[in-house]
Amino acid sequence: MPRAGTRPPATKSIFDPIHGPIRLDGVALALIGTPEFQRLWGIRQTGFAHLVFPGANHTRLEHSLGTFWVAGEMAGRLGLAPELAQRVRAGALLHDLGHPPFSHTLDGPLREVTGERHERLSRRRVEGTDPAWPSDRQRVPEVLERYGLEPKQVAELIDPRRPSPRAPLPGSILHGAIDADRLDYLQRDAHYTGVAHGAIDAVRLFDTLRAAGGRIVFAEKGRSAVEGFVVGRALMYSSVYYHKAVRAAEMMAQGAVERSAGYPASARPLFDGVDGDLLAALRRGPAPSSELVLALLERRLVKRAYGVRVVPPPDRTRWRRWLEDPPARRSLEDEIAARLGGRPGSALVDLAGLAPRGDPAEDWGTVALGGPEAVVYPFRAPGPWRAFALRPTIDWPLSVYVAPRLRTPEAPARIRRVLERA
Repeated sequence: MPRAGTRPPATKSIFDPIHGPIRLDGVALALIGTPEFQRLWGIRQTGFAHLVFPGANHTRLEHSLGTFWVAGEMAGRLGLAPELAQRVRAGALLHDLGHPPFSHTLDGPLREVTGERHERLSRRRVEGTDPAWPSDRQRVPEVLERYGLEPKQVAELIDPRRPSPRAPLPGSILHGAIDADRLDYLQRDAHYTGVAHGAIDAVRLFDTLRAAGGRIVFAEKGRSAVEGFVVGRALMYSSVYYHKAVRAAEMMAQGAVERSAGYPASARPLFDGVDGDLLAALRRGPAPSSELVLALLERRLVKRAYGVRVVPPPDRTRWRRWLEDPPARRSLEDEIAARLGGRPGSALVDLAGLAPRGDPAEDWGTVALGGPEAVVYPFRAPGPWRAFALRPTIDWPLSVYVAPRLRTPEAPARIRRVLERA
């Protein structure tokens, strides 16, 4: 409830193509009017997937509204107290405030420049402690406090200081193997890309949602919906999020940022705008950043010239060091480019398949079926469903993309020799 002396905004209903009408009032309606939240209009939900799936032009703002609705639905089914449910819904609405342009595309450069993940930046904007966000545009903490919500408590739901797959019930609504975030984006991304794999049975999941022992449990009759969720998630990652052409475009954007003037020392402002701001800034800069952006705008994508599906343990250990040392990886890219007769920026190394899982809360062993007296964990024992749940999200642990003119018959052998010597 708002504090005495304040007038609550009128109730509004926003029609959403995934969930239908989403009712907003009070704190939610006030939050969506803040500069921090309105920025999300300009950030595509699926990065550069629109270059492969032309309908994928939906934004982080739409997804945030959807996550808000799903979190509210889950909170109601789990019987959370009204005050706690309001806090969970606020956290769901604000959980993506810290995303850089093009969403996850720039996760690597963001960590290199700021030392933080986007979840930590979301926390800072909820708390009002992000030094890069203009103080005269900080509205979120003020709105939360006006409606009796403590910003730090909301921020803790978004970015737990100690993330765990066994988080208490409110936290598991936003951080779990099957949570409000995933329940929205799998359906939303499937809808806008036209790919049917993400068409999960959300209605059945909601109907079978229970609380037992302070944890989320799905009734046994919801087993097929849970299994369908696992399948849908795995197939969306392989067919959409890590589609080879999508990854090619994302690597070009990452390369353009990493090779921009003054990177990484003066690159912080690149992450605070929207998609168009980023492209415009890089387009005005020197080559190769400007050339990579122009090629993106004209959809002249780099091509995979070399890839590895199965990485032996020694190579995995050796190659993963490039994940932790981006300057060394860029030197490797330049060496490959030179070996192929290209300029810096014309070869890009994708190591996404070697990265550790990003969210420690996504532990499929904690997904429970049953009731208060008998709970089973279907993904703990070896079997086809556990294998599917743990299936790698990308088929190629290492890929090398090059400018089209450099993808010659000799290129794979030359690239392999460079990697063997590195």
